[in-house]
Amino acid sequence: MSDAELLAVILRCGTRDMSAIQLSQLLLNSHPVYKGLAGLNYMSFKSLTDIPGIGKAKACQIMALTELSRRMSSNSFKSDISLDSPSSVASYFMEKTRYLTRERLYALFMASNNSVIKEKLLSTGTINSSLVSPREVFVEALECNAVNVVLIHNHPSGDPQPSTEDISISKRIKSMGNELGIKLLDHVIIGDMRYVSLKEMGLI
Repeated sequence: MSDAELLAVILRCGTRDMSAIQLSQLLLNSHPVYKGLAGLNYMSFKSLTDIPGIGKAKACQIMALTELSRRMSSNSFKSDISLDSPSSVASYFMEKTRYLTRERLYALFMASNNSVIKEKLLSTGTINSSLVSPREVFVEALECNAVNVVLIHNHPSGDPQPSTEDISISKRIKSMGNELGIKLLDHVIIGDMRYVSLKEMGLI
């Protein structure tokens, strides 16, 4: 089955003037930049309901479908995640962050044996800035008795190269963590199917 035919199964029905497949084809070509299934990941509730034939119910179905596909993709890497391997951390978070238009900063809080105690979304920033203070990181770490932390955030531009601010805040968090007995193991920055590790780059 084609992408349009599969999507038509989800939508179930079209409109008075369009079949379900025709509506699906219209939907797959509605984003001004990203076409096909990828475009669905970039569409908001409003942009979906602006499409003729897509009401609130169908928009909710589509958004649930795209979110489910992202979770399925990230969960496929979850069992293979190794905190000693920046690539496995990046693979796990890649689909979570790949289609975001704002920066998000996540943290993995770990026990002394590096088992993950908690995964937490710490902040959502602007197009090119994720806002977080070291205090937020350590409040969460102390609350769950973590002794190690890995930070992860995305660059919506697709370029994972760290900014001066990324490096500066990472060094501050590492320094403060050393005083508290909570070690910052790495800060992984995700781009478009690319990543960088500040640890591997020797920046922290």
